[in-house]
Amino acid sequence: MSDDTGGAIVNQLLAALPLEDYQRLVPHLEPIDLVAGEVLCEPGETMTEAYFPTLAMISLVSIMEDGSTTEISLIGKEGMVGLPIFLGGNSTISRAIVQIEGSAFKLNGNILKNEFDRGGELQKLLLLYTQALFTQASQNAACNRQHNIEERLARWLLTAQNCVMKDELYLTQEFISQMLGTRRSGVTVAAGTLQQAGMIRYTRGKISIINRQALNDTACECYRAIKNEYTRLLNSKWS
Repeated sequence: MSDDTGGAIVNQLLAALPLEDYQRLVPHLEPIDLVAGEVLCEPGETMTEAYFPTLAMISLVSIMEDGSTTEISLIGKEGMVGLPIFLGGNSTISRAIVQIEGSAFKLNGNILKNEFDRGGELQKLLLLYTQALFTQASQNAACNRQHNIEERLARWLLTAQNCVMKDELYLTQEFISQMLGTRRSGVTVAAGTLQQAGMIRYTRGKISIINRQALNDTACECYRAIKNEYTRLLNSKWS
């Protein structure tokens, strides 16, 4: 399947739709560029637009009263932002923020809800995706409690790479520490360990993944558990 410009659709939810269902959405899908740091929705804010990333990475982030943040889940080409639109809650307590810039499709929330209410393949896919995203969020919570920082960092980097399909990730250690809910010093030590082992190369503001297999071997069981569930539910193409 391809978009209306003739290019291949990268978002896997849209690509999985039957042609008839997809063609109903085409006139309403707006190609956009998402900028790093752009907030798509704040906690408690009514969501009126849905986003289907193609080459961008978006985080759902929990924000504490003191301003500290912890990432709940990552969203890339395998998913979408906007679950409250079709689930009926309209808003969530998390912030949706672009972490790696790139392209996406934006869809009006009313259009999405109307298509969902038709009860067709889009509804089925979105419900399966909701279960997959819940798996990611719950597994991440367990991971943050049970596994060491090197394992968690390896898991996070693999997931981020899956989101944007790039080996070079423009991310700072400060940002990663906020997403993992840990101290920057811990991330610095963990990144140094992975770099010394030849898995990544870190320069200021950029992490290059140079040995994915070794990184996969280092990552905790949570990465494989989440990967397997996305594959089972959505046939999502995770490496």
